[in-house]
Amino acid sequence: MKKKKWLKITLGIFAVLLLIDIIASFYFYNLAIDRNKKEFLQGNQDLEVSAEAMEVFLDGDWRTWVANQDFDEWTMTSYDGIKLKGYFLEAKEPTNKVVVLAHGYLGDAQDMGLYGQYYYEQFGYNIFMADARGHAASGGDYIGFGWHDRLDYIDWINRIVEKYGKDTEIVLHGVSMGAATVLMSAGEELPSNVKAIVADSPYTSVEGMFSYQMDRMYNIPSFPVLPSTSIVSKLQAGYSFTEASALEQVKKAEVPILYIHGNADTFVPTKMAKVLYKNTQSEAELMIVDGAGHGEAFVTEKEKYVERLKTFLGNYMED
Repeated sequence: MKKKKWLKITLGIFAVLLLIDIIASFYFYNLAIDRNKKEFLQGNQDLEVSAEAMEVFLDGDWRTWVANQDFDEWTMTSYDGIKLKGYFLEAKEPTNKVVVLAHGYLGDAQDMGLYGQYYYEQFGYNIFMADARGHAASGGDYIGFGWHDRLDYIDWINRIVEKYGKDTEIVLHGVSMGAATVLMSAGEELPSNVKAIVADSPYTSVEGMFSYQMDRMYNIPSFPVLPSTSIVSKLQAGYSFTEASALEQVKKAEVPILYIHGNADTFVPTKMAKVLYKNTQSEAELMIVDGAGHGEAFVTEKEKYVERLKTFLGNYMED
């Protein structure tokens, strides 16, 4: 009788814990991946930026510049039926150079105008920016964290080449989630037109990123909630956290990659960029920016940033 009693108690405890885990899994899926209003990042100290960076991000002249440009609006249906929106701006002078810019989590294409303006005015490049699935004017009821987006960007790239010719030379430049996106695309069979990739503040994988944030933001262990949330993601969004790995993709990369990361980044730890760099199959460079927080390097150390960018692109983009 005692054994049966303890068995019932054990099974009861297990059932309660399982129920809690299931509830927590759907909670975290809804919190981070489902397309809805996100408030959990408000007040996050890891995302606090310097006064200098905040002023540029919010009120920089680049915002006026973006608003005044006559972007061609492109639409595309993704491989899985999602309506996507992109924006193309032809350079002042004819050129075969194009920068494809990828924005971060909860952002939109126009956020990349900060970088686009520089490519346009200083490098004379054509610019393409897209709203990632689950963001802004693009469709989708979930956020892909770069995994499904990697295929969307390859489709955008193919469209650019089809429209502007086989001699088109392309650089991919992403920040944060956008950086992970372009790195994830690097593991696919990219068109030879893609000559270089710039990844600013990337994470190694969705699993690695969430594991880090669960500990830092919520002080809870990743197991068992993270694996079960990954299952929910697979069922709801079509991808698991383990498969959505920039780290595994760069091990197959053939395109040169420049990694940029601030050593004061506590939202996406700097060590992730170092791990990615060490595991990159293609030619790679790593630039650590002193004192820069998450995605701040272009503002806080712009001169060093653009000088390294010029040198890197000069090695792979034809004159």
